[in-house]
Amino acid sequence: MPNPFGAPEITVQDVAAKQRAGDVFTWLDVREPHELSAAAITDPNVVNVPLSVLAQQHTAALPTAAQDKAAELIVFCHHGMRSAQVVAWLRGQGWTNTLNMAGGIDAWAHQVDAAVGMY
Repeated sequence: MPNPFGAPEITVQDVAAKQRAGDVFTWLDVREPHELSAAAITDPNVVNVPLSVLAQQHTAALPTAAQDKAAELIVFCHHGMRSAQVVAWLRGQGWTNTLNMAGGIDAWAHQVDAAVGMY
């Protein structure tokens, strides 16, 4: 189901394929700190920048790897709604290669790797 923000999406299967292929991209996890202990994707390119921090600090909150407006960013949250909102916002700010991971970490846990945890 498309998200209500019109953000372009990528499936968890396609993200997993990119990961297996060794593609270089930044995972931008916009979940809040209290959510991280319940479920986490273990990858050195996962950076947590909570939506609440983005709301306060705007693009200054983005990690160095995400400052380049052409950098490939795959944004995720719990179910994909907050991350879709962030993708739509970033695209409005000029980011061109930013995608929402459809279904979020919940879809990842159900369809790719249950070891990440569920909540």
